[in-house]
Amino acid sequence: MRAEAPNLRDERILIFAPTGRDAALTARFLGDANLLPVTCESVEHLCLEISEGAGLVFLTGEALTPEAMQCLVGVLAEQPSWSDIPVVILTSGGGGTPTNVSALSTLSEAGNVTLIERPVRVMTLMSAFKSALRARRHQYDVRERLEAERRTLREAEEANRMKDEFLATLSHELRTPLTAILGWARMLSGGQLDDASTARALETIERNAKAQSQLIEDILDVSRVITGKLRLEVQPVNLAAVIEAAINAVIPAADAKGIRLQRVLDTGASMVSGDPARLQQVIWNLLSNAIKFTPRDGRVQVRLERTGSHVEITVADDGQGIGLDILPHVFERFRQADSSTTRAHGGLGLGLAIVRHLVEMHGGTVRAESCGEGQGATFTIKLPLVAMRALDARRASDAERVHRRASGGVPFNCPSELEGLRLLVVDDEADTRTLLKAVLEQCGASVVAVASAGEALAALKETRPDVLISDLGMPGEDGYAFIKKVRALPAEDGGQTPSAALTAYARVEDRMKVLRAGFQIHIPKPVEPAELIAVVANLAGRTAV
Repeated sequence: MRAEAPNLRDERILIFAPTGRDAALTARFLGDANLLPVTCESVEHLCLEISEGAGLVFLTGEALTPEAMQCLVGVLAEQPSWSDIPVVILTSGGGGTPTNVSALSTLSEAGNVTLIERPVRVMTLMSAFKSALRARRHQYDVRERLEAERRTLREAEEANRMKDEFLATLSHELRTPLTAILGWARMLSGGQLDDASTARALETIERNAKAQSQLIEDILDVSRVITGKLRLEVQPVNLAAVIEAAINAVIPAADAKGIRLQRVLDTGASMVSGDPARLQQVIWNLLSNAIKFTPRDGRVQVRLERTGSHVEITVADDGQGIGLDILPHVFERFRQADSSTTRAHGGLGLGLAIVRHLVEMHGGTVRAESCGEGQGATFTIKLPLVAMRALDARRASDAERVHRRASGGVPFNCPSELEGLRLLVVDDEADTRTLLKAVLEQCGASVVAVASAGEALAALKETRPDVLISDLGMPGEDGYAFIKKVRALPAEDGGQTPSAALTAYARVEDRMKVLRAGFQIHIPKPVEPAELIAVVANLAGRTAV
């Protein structure tokens, strides 16, 4: 199988035959052979098309005028080093006139020329064309290999440059706090400092030791990322509390620069599944960056809000901003906008790379936005909401449940009402399906869980469930369209199956839309297991009296 040419333009056969019907006839039989003929009206047109790219050039002897020769020799000489465009010339028998002989000799020296004498059979001409095209395609293959090698070489050189810059920066960043620690330690050991100087020395040593410790932690985290050894301790996490903790950690740095820290937190929509320590590390990194690159008396804002089935954390500042050439690379390891010895800010360029990896490990995304230098920067993290609050594995005792505080979760106990119920669960998120299935089956129900509306319709007719539980936001066909199709079915095919919408869309208008679409009830995520069980029992008509 031949390698494909880069594009159709490079497959074209350019035809310049100024007399007779040679051009029209050649174009016709080339078209019949599924090749790409292009008839040129003048030598200038031909030379322009050659410079645009072509598979081969076909000329007749009558085209080789002095003007045409000058143009052709010039444009062929301008071809890149990898290109040797084939030129097929149809000559008169006997070699042509002396002028043509001279022209052919000149053209042969300038390019890859094949001569074919008249009269010629069409099959012979076609064979010559196809052979020339194969040679031309080989040239394209050589070009692609050369470009790939150059690209690889550039990437290796860039990687080596970045590695050298990183090692130089690492040496500088580790030596800087070490200089302060050793210097003040020697002065303390000399016993010549007064009380105020001693306090300042101890404070400086502690501050620089913490800075060095953070650098080492960042390096170790990157090492864990590269080797795949970074692990999460996953549990239900209240993001509002995590953000507050991160803010409290950076308040001293913000106060020192007179930076206003603003928070806008939707505390009612902040439950995610993750590692609280690592999530706090993510927020701390973004806040520290924002404070570092925001001038004195600037502003940094943290926002937490629900968007559909996700929560978004936004850290925005009105500081230095990010250059548009750097913006696509801010999350790459060792990448810094300024790695020179005159840079205004320290650091190894690892923080944002760690942020991206940790966010992605939590099933989320992070993006950076900036209108350019001096126009501030905004970092937005998007994390999926938990579908259901976690079950309490420790199961409090009866006495503890009696005295449970109002802020605690609802105790989960499987009632007998779900025994033997047939349930259908529809959700495109695999983790959510697994969780719902486990909770419901733990209470004695028989559960079929599917990932799409199409699968659900088939399962509905086959299993005839007692209750249907469906997500709303699904790719391809959402829950609204799905329930409308269900309600259009006859009762004997499940058209009247009691249904609940389980979704992160929790506004009043969302609930109204759910009910109008055909669901009996709307359950916002994250849902308590006990609430889910009660809803299912109610829809099945098995609510205890």
